Amino acid sequence: MDLSRAVWRKASRSTVQNDSCVEVAGVPKVVAFRDSKDPGGPKLLISQDEFRDLANALKSL
Repeated sequence: MDLSRAVWRKASRSTVQNDSCVEVAGVPKVVAFRDSKDPGGPKLLISQDEFRDLANALKSL
């Protein structure tokens, strides 16, 4: 999947001093994740349904 035009976002709780975070981009039919320290590195792609389930699971922790 071509992610060259994806708009990546860091978590709102990320700070300038703490560059260790995950970035996320919504692209058609999937949600993509990458390591902010290695933007050219590997990406994890999950379906929008899987992302919703993951977000709900994390909210319940």
